[in-house]
Order: sequence, then C-alpha cells, then structure tokens
Amino acid sequence: MSDRRNLLDLEGWSAADITAMLDLAVHLREQHQTNGKLDLLHGQSVITLFYENSTRTRVSFELAAKALGADVANMTATGSSVEKGESLLDTIKTLDAMGPSVIVMRHHASGAAETAAGWCRAAMVNAGDGWHAHPTQALLDALTLREQWGDFAGKRIVIVGDIQHSRVARSNCWSLTALGAEVILCGPPTLLPATFAAAYPDRAVSVEYDLSHALERANAVMVLRLQKERMDGGFLPSLREYRRDYGLTPERLAPYPDLPVLHPGPMNEGIEIDPAIAHGATSRIERQVANGVAVRMAVLAWAAGAVDLPQGQEVTYGKK
Repeated sequence: MSDRRNLLDLEGWSAADITAMLDLAVHLREQHQTNGKLDLLHGQSVITLFYENSTRTRVSFELAAKALGADVANMTATGSSVEKGESLLDTIKTLDAMGPSVIVMRHHASGAAETAAGWCRAAMVNAGDGWHAHPTQALLDALTLREQWGDFAGKRIVIVGDIQHSRVARSNCWSLTALGAEVILCGPPTLLPATFAAAYPDRAVSVEYDLSHALERANAVMVLRLQKERMDGGFLPSLREYRRDYGLTPERLAPYPDLPVLHPGPMNEGIEIDPAIAHGATSRIERQVANGVAVRMAVLAWAAGAVDLPQGQEVTYGKK
C-alpha cells in the first residue's frame, strides 16, 4: 500500500491536523534557511499540471519542490496535448506512468482533483479546483494569521468580496473555524447567497452584507478579487458601485489602523483594495506569498510520504 497521501480539501481536518502541518512548514523553512536545499525528495519527481493561469501558486510549488531536492516538471494546458483534445483521464494516466511522487493540479472544474486522484498512483495535491477548494492557500493564510496572533481563540476574520466564486473563501471557512476562529463573510447579495453559511453546519460562519458593520467586529480582513472570468453577467451594477460599497480604502480602515489585511492575489488594485492598503503597514500580503513556499514544502514532503506530521498522527483527508 502506498504511503502517499492526497490533499484535496480541508473539510474534515481538525485543529490538530492543521496545526501539525503548519508546524511542519515552520520546521522545514528553518531547516532550509539553515542548511540550504534539503534532500527529503531527492530522487523523486513532482509534476505541476495547471489548466488555469497562475503565478503565486505555481511558482511557489516549484520552489518548494526544488527546496526539498525534487526534480520538477511543469505542464500547462496551453501548448500541451490538451489543446489537441486529450481528456483529463488520458493526461493524468500519461503523467502518472512517468512515475512522479506527487502531481499538483489546478483545474477549472470543481471536483477535478478528487476525480483525478482516483486515476493515479502518485499523490494528488489540489492547487485549486473551480469554485470548490484551495487547501494550500488556506493553510498559508492560517500560518500568516498564526504569526500575527499566536492562536485563533476569539478571533474574527472578515472575508470580503466575491464569495460566490471563491475556492479560497470555502477552504478558509473550514480551516479557520477548525482552529477556533469565527468567519464573517461579506459581499453584495449577488455574490454572497444568504444560504452560503449553511454549507458549514456547526461552524462559526456568518453572513454580513454591510462591510462597515463587519469591520467593527474584525480582528483581520481578507479581501477577494472579483473573478470576472467566472461571471456570466448580472452580478454587479458597476465596478464604481462595488468599490464604493465593498472596496477596502484608507477611509474605510481609518477607525482600525492596526487591522491586518490579507489578499490571496492577484489583486485588482483600485477596485477591491486601494494600493495604499495593499502596500501599507498593516498589509500581510507579501507575508502570505512567502509563507506559501514553506506551506507547500510541508505539503509536498508529507504527500510524498517523506515525513509524518509532527504530532505523529495520520490526518483526516475529508472527502475521499
């Protein structure tokens, strides 16, 4: 039986599971900073398979794999046999036949990573699937906030923006509440169905349509971009109106000068976030990017079976 593990989502992960992965990320980062390239994945290969464009996620996975001593092959749908009509099944089977330890996949269809995991012997790491999940982004967000606070007890995180189309919001709802925080989702009703919180039973997830009211209770705010590529029209009257009601501006944050600000990127500066906020003193956005490499080192090392989590327990994967 393979000792490789899939990371498809964070649904079902406990606080201990998440904390152990974050502890591993910190440990591997310290080891890498002290000793240079590690050899945990020496002689193994990692394939990144991206059906959607990416900068932060793809590059950080590549850097993480190389930091662990792995050989890395990067593939995008553009310029591959996918453009000739090759199916996802055939692509996964072909790549798996090459013997990688881990396949990291981003796909535009929700559930694609879980489906592909059933077709290969390699560990499958979900780098974002449609609207569904982005588990490594949620882990690096948690690490960034843990560095800020130490623990999550009594903390409230406002996630504002295009919730409807956000896999980041969905994964963060699972991870942040597992760690003991409350998540307040905020956005226009067209991008935040009133029933959204019902998808997280017994979790501290609520909906608020007034950003000013949401910020009054916030210990941190995470801004999401408008995913216009996933919209088919009718969601917003205008970008000007959206910025007026939901944009994070210096004026809106003036009563909260110490509020940490996060954004998963890429940013539409001047729409959902003002440049002065994105690059200001309370921005944790560059720290999120840096933490992405450490978290993905931990995920790859664990997924390939090279390390166990510090607590010495198998994590619960969520959906199989």
